[in-house]
Amino acid sequence: MVKKNFDTPFELTDALSTRNYLAEEGLAVSLFLALKRQRPLFLEGEVGVGKTEIAKVIAQLTGRELIRLQCYEGLDIHQAAYEWNYSKQLLSIQNKAEKLDSLFHRDFLIERPLLKAILPHQNGAPVLLIVELDRADEGFEAF
Repeated sequence: MVKKNFDTPFELTDALSTRNYLAEEGLAVSLFLALKRQRPLFLEGEVGVGKTEIAKVIAQLTGRELIRLQCYEGLDIHQAAYEWNYSKQLLSIQNKAEKLDSLFHRDFLIERPLLKAILPHQNGAPVLLIVELDRADEGFEAF
């Protein structure tokens, strides 16, 4: 069952239970409001309480893509957002048969989770799951 909108938090709770996820009332209301208002929902908690699972279930229920960003020490914005495909750029420079308008064209871009999450999608905005943000360096966490 893929449903784009839920009319009440109770309807959302029922849909979650069809995917074997039992949500408390507070979480169901928060999820409902986040979906209804098209706003992010920030969840924090101990390991194993179901944060990742709720992201998976919401993606399944709404028919949206789930994009996961795993944070770790040393993660920088380029690894999280986008990188340039330098080898492809170099090959294009060497291949003189191709006329290049720009080396900084989307064809040379490697999309990473943050960029993928903000680009337009057919089924609506994806579910972006950022895992273990506290393990990232302060600079990335501040970003």
